[in-house]
Amino acid sequence: MNIEPSTPTTKNPPEQFAGGVWLDPIALPHEADQRMTVATVRFAPGARTAWHSHARGQYLRVTQGVARFGGRDGTIIEVHAGETLYTPPGEEHWHAAAPGCFMEHIAMLESADDPATTTTWLEHITDAEYNGDSPA
Repeated sequence: MNIEPSTPTTKNPPEQFAGGVWLDPIALPHEADQRMTVATVRFAPGARTAWHSHARGQYLRVTQGVARFGGRDGTIIEVHAGETLYTPPGEEHWHAAAPGCFMEHIAMLESADDPATTTTWLEHITDAEYNGDSPA
């Protein structure tokens, strides 16, 4: 058994995130056959990810604030603290803090067979997509 050492909070890169988004790892693989990654992610009001997908899907448990999740069909789902959103493998989506409030979620996902393909990052979302103004 190990008590895991704390790691410094890191700001997520602007190539994949717009606005202030910070990451605190909770659990990372230690052995070659382990796949689980868990992290707390904090978003400033209106901050968001770029479009992306996960090879093995992802669970996001909102712990504070209000989250927005968008899909390619133009649907936006608001998820509140205490609720969990599941995104299936390969589904392109984005997540963000709702306007005017901070949001925190716990991200849980498994690495792909090739860890470099666990998350496929795509283009940034537009303000219209974030606001639900884009045509479906």
